[in-house]
Amino acid sequence: MPRNLSFMWVDAFTHTPLAGNPCLVILNGESLTEAEMQAIAREANLSETAFVLPSEVARFRARYFTPAEEIPLAGHPTLAVTRALLDSGRLSPDDTDFSLQLQAGVVQVAISAAADGLAFTMTQKKPVFGRTYTPEEVMPAFGLSPEDVLPGAVIQTVSTGTPQLMVPVRDLDVLRRIVLNTALYVQLRKTGDFFSPHHFCVQGISAEGQTFARHFGTPPDTAEDPFTGSATGGMAAYLWHHRLIAAPRFIAEQGHWMGRPGRAYVEVIGNPDAMEAVKVGGHAVTIMRGDMQL
Repeated sequence: MPRNLSFMWVDAFTHTPLAGNPCLVILNGESLTEAEMQAIAREANLSETAFVLPSEVARFRARYFTPAEEIPLAGHPTLAVTRALLDSGRLSPDDTDFSLQLQAGVVQVAISAAADGLAFTMTQKKPVFGRTYTPEEVMPAFGLSPEDVLPGAVIQTVSTGTPQLMVPVRDLDVLRRIVLNTALYVQLRKTGDFFSPHHFCVQGISAEGQTFARHFGTPPDTAEDPFTGSATGGMAAYLWHHRLIAAPRFIAEQGHWMGRPGRAYVEVIGNPDAMEAVKVGGHAVTIMRGDMQL
């Protein structure tokens, strides 16, 4: 007998339709097997597809899949799930926060009113710093030279739920010059301790932005991610820990060169040597809803 799956298509880290990072949210995913979830994510062909499930330890549970694999924690699907839960009536307009069970554990999501619409903020996990890499190991995989790394900075894996490789570069011009060398990148990821790489500079696209980033993958995953919430959390922890930003609150930008501008409001909790968590928030807008038959 066919199963009816309710879905919403949500653009996250933006309040403008067709900007930010799109996410397919399946609102009743409890009948699906893991293989079916992966097949739906492959069909959607977005950075991530989210599946909402019942939870015994939180208000809701969600699982996030790229076209290739499950990811333990991600930012833009969390914002998308929150928007979809509100728009479907599963969260009340009076709710100001709720708990969400992810593969990485239970996280809190806050809902607040802003001048340009509701904002959703997830509290990511306590930052964990992984191994460091030399510029010679990393930069050729992205068509760059060791001299393109931000002077005095290290390349390092950081996780606030999903381990991401933090690659600080000199400026926007370096970010523009990135060309992925797939063979070198695949080898780097195979021997590394990270899920995906996050290149960034301490310079925004707009007057309000303090950072700009690009985030890459290889097929069957999308080649470039419009906005990466989990890596933005790791980036914030990295910048604060290494004293590369003056304050623990800032606006992060990403996706503008892809025609999908996005921004996040970021806050690191704790001092640079003893961080407790990272908050990453922004807006989200539903642009499509419907039913899927399986």
